[in-house]
Amino acid sequence: MPTFLHDGGPVIWLILIAAAIAIAVFIERALHCHRAQINSTEFLNGVRNVLKRDNVVEAISICDATPGPVARLVKTAILNRDAGHDRVREAVEEAGLTEVPLLEEKLNLLATIAQITPLLGLLGTILGFIHVFRQVQVDGLYANINLLATGVWQALICAAAGIAVAIPAHAGYNYLVSRVNKIVLDMERTSGEIVNIVAENGQGKSP
Repeated sequence: MPTFLHDGGPVIWLILIAAAIAIAVFIERALHCHRAQINSTEFLNGVRNVLKRDNVVEAISICDATPGPVARLVKTAILNRDAGHDRVREAVEEAGLTEVPLLEEKLNLLATIAQITPLLGLLGTILGFIHVFRQVQVDGLYANINLLATGVWQALICAAAGIAVAIPAHAGYNYLVSRVNKIVLDMERTSGEIVNIVAENGQGKSP
């Protein structure tokens, strides 16, 4: 590894920094999605049963004890239960608009790393071959083979490292996007159901 870093030149350090950031972002976002995704059907059934007993305080407590955007949307609907059916739906939609950016936070950073690391690898490759041709130009046929090999090694190592970071970064980005999309679909389905649940229990009608 020390030889790898030495022969890769300065660009290899930029690629390694990008790789470290990508790993940190992926782990943080994966954990966030894991906490955000719940069994919404079971959760809604529990809230529905509590609301049927007109126990609003307990329903809000269930929402507070449940992590994730789905629970926060349900809590919003319950808190606006006396504002009318249309207002409940609008409040839930507004809350959803604030939750989606939180789910998508830092995903663009991961996508950017997946896109720029091959370019960094290409930059390292070009710098490596510049080094080779500079030596050829200076020394001609008597160029030191070891000095030429240094440039070639830099070119190959940077190209490989850039691609090696980009592939898992791109795969990780697609995985997280799929997780976020599932949560968003769950939020949309839950939003419609909680509005109906509030209305069914006579909470969505204006006083």
